Amino acid sequence: MTAQPTTPMFPLQSALLPGESLPLRVFEPRYAALVRACLDSADPAFGVVLIARGREVGGGDERNDVGALARIVQFADHGGGRYQLKCSVQERFQVTEWLPDDPFPRAVIRDWPDEPGDVGAADLAVLEDDIWSLLEFLAGAREIQLASRSAVLGELPEEPGPRLYALAGCVPIGPADRYAVLAAPGPAQRLAALREAVETVDAMARFQATAPD
Repeated sequence: MTAQPTTPMFPLQSALLPGESLPLRVFEPRYAALVRACLDSADPAFGVVLIARGREVGGGDERNDVGALARIVQFADHGGGRYQLKCSVQERFQVTEWLPDDPFPRAVIRDWPDEPGDVGAADLAVLEDDIWSLLEFLAGAREIQLASRSAVLGELPEEPGPRLYALAGCVPIGPADRYAVLAAPGPAQRLAALREAVETVDAMARFQATAPD
């Protein structure tokens, strides 16, 4: 039987979405070893998954099984096992098997492209309007001058799946909601997950704005 390739894994307390940038400061010995292994490989990539329970430092954490690959695009070696990284978050994957942490977390993974499903342009437009309305409300509540819509939302991808990832990155939602967006099988489910997250943040923000001091 041919051994399946393994992927170095970096569990974090945040869910990263394809298309985002990931800056990292590395100092823990096991992750310094991970960085060295990546830099010595033909493809300096590692998997990023959300920690379900536990902490980033020290081990013993429980991990979710859907993540995204992060490729190192810039690095600085500060010596003593300390690195500063800039990574590009790219394709999504599923973990098929967790392996022993030796010396860093490792797993067997498989690519997980979006499953088929259509999202209408009108539904996307409504969600984008709702997101912009929420951002305007939050900025007003904090007395912050918001930049233009195009500057804040950026250049959004045309394809619905990546577009929804990019929109999720514009909204102050928590790790669990970001993970729901990441783990949605396809664009239709991702739209529903992001819409629910936006509605929750909007309701909480408006409640807090009207609550007595």
